[in-house]
Amino acid sequence: MIITVRGWFRVEVLTGAYEYVLANGDRFWEAVRVHLSISLYAFSIAVVLCVPLGIVCAKKQWLSGPIMGLFNSLRVIPSLAVLVIILPLMGTGFAPALVALTLLACPPILINTYMGFRGIEPSIIEAASGMGMSGGTIMRRIELPLSLPLVLSGMKTAAVEVIASATLAAFIGGGGLGTFIINGLGMYNFSLLLVGALPVAMLAILSEVGFAGIERAATKYQR
Repeated sequence: MIITVRGWFRVEVLTGAYEYVLANGDRFWEAVRVHLSISLYAFSIAVVLCVPLGIVCAKKQWLSGPIMGLFNSLRVIPSLAVLVIILPLMGTGFAPALVALTLLACPPILINTYMGFRGIEPSIIEAASGMGMSGGTIMRRIELPLSLPLVLSGMKTAAVEVIASATLAAFIGGGGLGTFIINGLGMYNFSLLLVGALPVAMLAILSEVGFAGIERAATKYQR
């Protein structure tokens, strides 16, 4: 079975996708809800875990080696491989897909947080300390603002990766928009495939643009 490139650009394919969404609105919006839920949960858990861990690693160098090495190794593992590894441990469904996506979201957030805090000049911290600032005040007024653009860049990368990889959750029964993609490929139905692929692409672009805007705002605030 060969999928030709011209098949993607037929008007009938786009029309068929539109008609499918109109006829199966409840199913489509439920898939969107599940896709957004699993992406948001995975991203939020990764932020809560990895931002503090990145700060600790930046300040405790003896921890940075093993922890950064562990999370760096996760970056080279394909998304589908992570899902397959989780499958025999947790079975199928929403929960194992959430764990796998959280693991995929952690490395860029952790690494960028670590680099953001490590990149702050020690002389700046020493000057602030010499002015009588406490550790908490230095963190809140100096370290966080200076490292924020790089931290946000890691979050942007993680958000795009999670939204795109969440399509693979359908392989282990996690649901979401990936279900349409898998079914469309299996039935050689371009219209059904686009029902899943186009919203995922749009969500990834929106997250990219949104975080880029936040990064620009944070950079301007520093100036």
